[in-house]
Amino acid sequence: MPPTGPQSVDRALAILDAVADAPGPLGAKALARRLECSLSTAYHLLAPLTERGYLLRTPRGYELGPRIPGLHRSLLRHLEPAPRMADLLARLRRSTGAEAYHTAYRGGLITVVDTTAPVTDAAHPFAPGRETRAHATAHGKALLAELPRPLRRRYLAEHGMARLTGATITSAELLEAELARVRGQGFAVSVGEADPAYTCLAVALPRGRDGNHDGDAVHALSVSLPTEEFRRRPREIRTALARAAADCGRDRPGDPPGDRPGPFSDAAGNTV
Repeated sequence: MPPTGPQSVDRALAILDAVADAPGPLGAKALARRLECSLSTAYHLLAPLTERGYLLRTPRGYELGPRIPGLHRSLLRHLEPAPRMADLLARLRRSTGAEAYHTAYRGGLITVVDTTAPVTDAAHPFAPGRETRAHATAHGKALLAELPRPLRRRYLAEHGMARLTGATITSAELLEAELARVRGQGFAVSVGEADPAYTCLAVALPRGRDGNHDGDAVHALSVSLPTEEFRRRPREIRTALARAAADCGRDRPGDPPGDRPGPFSDAAGNTV
């Protein structure tokens, strides 16, 4: 990504990204090579990041510091659509046996805010952070279906519609038809569209009646699990997800309750 601000700020953020993405601690020399800067410049940038707790210096190199978990907690607090969202995700995980996710659209970005999937579990295809595959995921489609068409078009123009599997929708016209189906049935489903082995099921959460599309975040609950497992008990999983969304709605004064789900279709028109 090309720099968009002062070089020192961009490099400091690049250091954080590099340390976060690394499998282990990184030394100052390794960071200087990645940033293509001098070692003295690297140390100059590392000093305030370490002092403020964003990084921790260890004998093996630099690691993320104690300030980082606090940033994530703040993000959860700022984006929490209802009280005890983490408890709701945990209950959804227990009732379905599938990993549960809270995803949000805000300011032109879609973010996987929180999940029950362990951070060490690399098998599940959806991890907290920026989501760039909204056209291929159930949570992405549930959120896009809630947006006015100009915002939806802007999002897709900025993020594209990459083909991830043979089932991925890459046509804007076909995606619009899919999103219309999502709005009609109240659920979104992705069967092998983002990952060939996984099915994702999502529902947009109720929005406040005084909300507006530009200022307020749009939220979704979703679950993901291997497709073979989903096909053995689709109604059980759909019902549990609808109940969780209704529970979230009851925690928000003025929001309508959820309804028991009926049958619905995937992108290929199959009833699931």
